[in-house]
Amino acid sequence: MENHQTQHWVEKAKPFIAVIFLQFGFAGVDVLFKAAMNKGMSNYVLVVYRHAIAFIVITPFAFILDKPVIDQNLYFLGMKYTTATFAVAMTNIIPAITFFMAYILRIEKITIKSIRSQAKVVGTLVTVSGAMVMTLMKGASLGSLGTHVDNNHNHQHNSGPNIQHTIKGTIMIITGCFSWSCFVIIQSITLDTYPAELSLTSLICLLGSIEGAIVAMIIERGNSSVWFVKWDIKLVAIIYSGIVGSGLTYYVQGVVMQTKGPVFVTAFSPLCMIIVAILSSIILAEQLFLGR
Repeated sequence: MENHQTQHWVEKAKPFIAVIFLQFGFAGVDVLFKAAMNKGMSNYVLVVYRHAIAFIVITPFAFILDKPVIDQNLYFLGMKYTTATFAVAMTNIIPAITFFMAYILRIEKITIKSIRSQAKVVGTLVTVSGAMVMTLMKGASLGSLGTHVDNNHNHQHNSGPNIQHTIKGTIMIITGCFSWSCFVIIQSITLDTYPAELSLTSLICLLGSIEGAIVAMIIERGNSSVWFVKWDIKLVAIIYSGIVGSGLTYYVQGVVMQTKGPVFVTAFSPLCMIIVAILSSIILAEQLFLGR
């Protein structure tokens, strides 16, 4: 009887553990991408290599076990103009956008008298409010937990981006967040009729590589040097984001989504902000502020 209860609690805890893992995975991607871009790596090329690595790693598992690009380009370009902490803080609007879209498409139901529905509505308002505060308010500096400074290329980022870059970056990040919410909703709908998470992940990564390559070749035309990667933080960012940031997270996201829905998956996004704030302060020596 006791073993049965333990197994029951473990099964209930699995989705929560999975989405927490997702946030740690996304946090690592954000920090490594920012470090790579500070070294001069093109965000467009990073996205291409990320999906290519994910496709190579995931596809064999899909064949054995199973018999989205615009959002990332805009998000990481916005991060380039701001900071890793600011960019991930803006992703707090993703649960709100996803919840709203899921409600319109009748994927998510709301019962006003239900405590669970009330909590979802309140949570949505809180996440949007938090994102607005991060955008509009800049308070006192809290300093930095790290002592490492990349080089002169990173100096501007540590001293804080100017207001024009912040506005430009914010618009790009918000657009990227909307695109990501659309992707989550589409993934949820697709899995209802095609419940093969690994195969779907493989297809997503393949299409992401192709679309990303087209965008990168257009934006970076005449600059072939951006495609060459050395044994440094850029390569680490590519490999990690490909295996963890795309391959594993897309798959885990799909598995959890089938049982808990798209809103549950995105509801843990604020956790990523805390992780990134700590890691970017230590690794990237970014200044922490109250607000943006």
